[in-house]
Amino acid sequence: MIEKDLQEKNIKSTLKPISQCKKELEIEVPKDEVQKEFQRILDQFSARAKIQGFRPGKAPKDMVKRIFFSDIKKSLLDSLIPKTLGAELKALNLNPVSTPVIKDLNFEENQPLSLKVYFEVLPDFEVSGYKKISVKRKKVAVTKEEVDQSLKELQERAAEYIPIEGRGVVDGDYVLAEIKGKELKYKKFLPTEKVLILAGHPDNEKILNENLKELKVNEESKFVLSYEADSKNKNLAGKSIEYNLKVVSIKEKKLPQLNDDFAKALGEYKDLNSIKEKIKKEILISKDESAKREIAEQIIAQISDKIDIELPETLVEAENISLLRQRLAQIPREELNKEKIEAMKMEGRKQAEKSLKNHLILNKIAELEGLDVSEEDMDQELRSIADANNAPLAQVIDNLNKEGRREELRNTILFKKTVDFLVKQAIIK
Repeated sequence: MIEKDLQEKNIKSTLKPISQCKKELEIEVPKDEVQKEFQRILDQFSARAKIQGFRPGKAPKDMVKRIFFSDIKKSLLDSLIPKTLGAELKALNLNPVSTPVIKDLNFEENQPLSLKVYFEVLPDFEVSGYKKISVKRKKVAVTKEEVDQSLKELQERAAEYIPIEGRGVVDGDYVLAEIKGKELKYKKFLPTEKVLILAGHPDNEKILNENLKELKVNEESKFVLSYEADSKNKNLAGKSIEYNLKVVSIKEKKLPQLNDDFAKALGEYKDLNSIKEKIKKEILISKDESAKREIAEQIIAQISDKIDIELPETLVEAENISLLRQRLAQIPREELNKEKIEAMKMEGRKQAEKSLKNHLILNKIAELEGLDVSEEDMDQELRSIADANNAPLAQVIDNLNKEGRREELRNTILFKKTVDFLVKQAIIK
């Protein structure tokens, strides 16, 4: 129907592939269609125009056209171009992934309207040889050291912090201290702070650790700390601060003994060995999942290495920006500089290109194999998300719909199904 309408209106278009992704579309709208739209908009302006000496709607159209020509022209282009371009793209079965850019726009009254439009589309490519790919599976095992480390972490989480009286601070104590600072050069006092300090920790200033030692509750110590000009704390860089430190409280960390009583106290184990067995099982499951991910990465890498795809610059840049924002959010502001940000951009671009290419390849394979995501698949994934976050299913669904991420979730499920398909087809050694 669209193609028929375009033919009836004698709209001419020529599609010129610049590359796999970049396209140029030349469009010419015949002068009759342009004039018809021009006249329609002129009639609207004439009906509303307020011109001195004439009642609304009674001014001569030639006068209205002369006074409001630039506005009429803008309205015409805003109306005619999107409508014509949208219909033409649909007729040609083209789905731009970037906002079309209009160049070489030519408009004159009583003449055809012509323009060139530049945009990007997803590349068309072939995928073959993705079945029976030979990959190696890493052997997984759990060492005694790994179990002991996990057991130690459980022990640390169960630690008690006992208030100490009658002795001074020793390394390893948790000290609540009140600190008053004075900038020596200008005799300016800093705000008084209460801070929690792990005595003797290597990240502390050496002079702080030295002045904490042996201090008892309510005892004080005074010292001067000179900050380097390139200190991470920009507010104190290059300054000498005299600190007055007063111990408010001291707590000693007490670890529970690793025995059967410790296991029973956790509520779900009969003895220490049962904890170790559970830890071993969980580590094994985690390593097995990691090994499966590595297999999938090997398969996708082998398929990707055989295919040369031009990637839409618009999508690469959008993915790169998203990755950069995530990384910047994880790095303290004082650790950032121009060189580091540029390096992150370059690394992010490589990752964005790899991610986008793999995504396109997996989508193509899913299409070739007829893989799809059913409503049952969606429901199952939503339940898994709800369980993992200990949240009501209805709330998870509501949040997903409000954020407009339902299609994103569907794509994620399709990605998983396609990867599972490739792993099942692979020859794993």
